[in-house]
Amino acid sequence: QVQLVESGGGLVQAGGSLRLSCAASGRTAGIYFMAWYSQAPGKERELVASITVGGTTNYADSVKGRFTISRDGAKSTVYLQMNSLKPEDTAVYFCNTVAYGPLVYWGQGTQVTVSS
Repeated sequence: QVQLVESGGGLVQAGGSLRLSCAASGRTAGIYFMAWYSQAPGKERELVASITVGGTTNYADSVKGRFTISRDGAKSTVYLQMNSLKPEDTAVYFCNTVAYGPLVYWGQGTQVTVSS
């Protein structure tokens, strides 16, 4: 089992920045994929950014150039640096990991609110 604990959400004005963190614990050795998803009220959960164990990253078009995903392998922690935030970025952000199996794990979510 893998446990995920997210932090770093909050309220920020448009144009501001936030940094989300997701710390994985438990059987982390098999993790090969980590990602952040967002879910706005009344909408489907969607992929924001992902990173593989090899460091390959992928971003949703809406966040390219503004968000950066990174990973501290030694700490099994994934980060999402969010810059130039927009009101439309307001959502609950969920950490996601996939381990060999495949086994999929989700964090509890952290609220990001961007005021205009």
